[in-house]
Amino acid sequence: MSKTLIKDSRKLFEVSWEVCNQMGGIYTVIRSKMPSVSEYFGKNYNAIGPWTEKAKAEFEYEDLPDDEIGQTIREMWDEGFDVHYGTWLITGKPKTILFNASPLASRTGDFKYFLWRDAGVDSGNISPLANDVISFGYAVYIFFKKLAEKKEFFDSSVMIQFHEWMAGIPLPFIRAEKMPYKTVFTTHATLLGRYLAFNDPNYYSRLPYIDWHKEAVYFNILAETQIERAAAAAADSFTTVSRVMHDECSQLLGRNPDHITPNGLNINKFSSFYKVEILHQDLKTKIHQFIRGHFFGSYSFDLSRTLYFFTSGRYEYKNKGFDMTLEALARLNHKLKMIGSDITVVMFFITNRPCYSINPAVLNSRGVMEELRKNSESIGHDVGEKLFNYLSSHAGQNDLPDINSFVSETMRFRVKRTLQTWKTNTLPPVVTHNIVDDYKDEILNFVRTSGLINKKEDRVKIVYHPSFISPDNPLFGMEYSEFVRGCHLGVFPSYYEPWGYTPCESLASGVPAVTSDLAGFGDYVENLTSGDESRGIKVLHRRGRSFDSAAEDLSNFMLRFATSTSRERIMMRTGAEDFSAEFDWKNLIRYYFDTYDFICGVKNKKTIV
Repeated sequence: MSKTLIKDSRKLFEVSWEVCNQMGGIYTVIRSKMPSVSEYFGKNYNAIGPWTEKAKAEFEYEDLPDDEIGQTIREMWDEGFDVHYGTWLITGKPKTILFNASPLASRTGDFKYFLWRDAGVDSGNISPLANDVISFGYAVYIFFKKLAEKKEFFDSSVMIQFHEWMAGIPLPFIRAEKMPYKTVFTTHATLLGRYLAFNDPNYYSRLPYIDWHKEAVYFNILAETQIERAAAAAADSFTTVSRVMHDECSQLLGRNPDHITPNGLNINKFSSFYKVEILHQDLKTKIHQFIRGHFFGSYSFDLSRTLYFFTSGRYEYKNKGFDMTLEALARLNHKLKMIGSDITVVMFFITNRPCYSINPAVLNSRGVMEELRKNSESIGHDVGEKLFNYLSSHAGQNDLPDINSFVSETMRFRVKRTLQTWKTNTLPPVVTHNIVDDYKDEILNFVRTSGLINKKEDRVKIVYHPSFISPDNPLFGMEYSEFVRGCHLGVFPSYYEPWGYTPCESLASGVPAVTSDLAGFGDYVENLTSGDESRGIKVLHRRGRSFDSAAEDLSNFMLRFATSTSRERIMMRTGAEDFSAEFDWKNLIRYYFDTYDFICGVKNKKTIV
């Protein structure tokens, strides 16, 4: 029997810096769960975020409603606040309120004083982002303060869901002033924890002894950390996205999470309706085109015996596990050569780095290959016509003529010139772009020192693409989601990852993936009896293990995968797409709803029938 959500008469506001403002993972969280939230709360839901330039592309104005929310916005307009009301143009089309923080900096002096006096936030020397966050928080606080005065609005429970420190400013004031709201604060990754993990190789073992204040001062994020701690302390319920965050929240924010609210995906967006293998083959062909252009001017290899691995995400060399991936690839290269394998593994690193431009040699090679393609198609068309004319006029002749005689001398010279232009004695470049200060780049430094520089004899090749893939990219010309489907394996052995969308998205695209037990997603998978390599997921055990031991485990898995049969990989792709249904918001949204029931004192309430 299909599951149907029961409508809820309670009201919910969801506040995030990433409403209509795509910056990171929280945007994906809110956007992807919107269909489930809209189905549950309907017109009783409103999203709240900052007014930014990005918002213009996703926001549609609407007339103010003739209700308490409309009245509150009109009152704020009268007081000079720049408030925008309309619809967020995503599935579910939630009603959305956006506050322009920019004009408010001069009006927040008293507010900053009370923020320091009542919440312990020192905003005397803060970053421009933190200053904007405080201005935004001030506007949101005024909105909820004015709305709280309209008693008729509270005919049922009114809940506010805050995401991350950028949204948490109003929470201490809502609690101190005893406003009639039920509140939830969710941290998806503590700001201080991200800084510490990035800079401390012994982060997890040192975590119980960390002085949060000292470290926040050291990284110059004291105000941001104080905001996050104050929000966590003031909320009726404090939640985080995975069990791996429990100790971090306790030590750095001073409060144990009350609930775990894991992140899901709208799986329908990824569903291929049982065409996972057809799509994989079609999109793999597009990646073949890039590979020919990038490598075949130097040397060639059998594309039918080539596997595409990839990793992607923010450039956090250690946190994202780029360091372990590279070490495992170096070992895989050695092992494949030792067993005499004819398999080629091409590993893509897709991230974002400051770049001057695409490497001209890479772009030129791609252009020459396209010229060769056009010439080949022209020859094919010309030869086809001439061959047809010859055969149709020599019906009694059984032997085929010399096809070369049908190719004009002009076309032969053109093809030869193109091939000579393409041919090079240099190795295919590891990186596709000219990176700013590339001598400081950790990925490039590893491949240089390890010798994993795309030599002909290497079984593992590296393509480092320091720009996110999009259709207007001249090297690939495809959506990132299409690129993922064309690959064989996603590799995400994260060191610090409170949740981790990339392996989940990989599975939903029918592509097997590696995650780690230090990632929230990996920890969640380990507690599902249905999750294993046959379902397309490998959870690499990193907790309590040495880097060397985990890297060897990863390289051995890569070797098993690379030497598996085509049939085995097809089964894994099918299993991966099926398994991804476990992470649909239709299944995981219940964790948020259980939290809302908790703060409202609702017991044994069925949200799903």
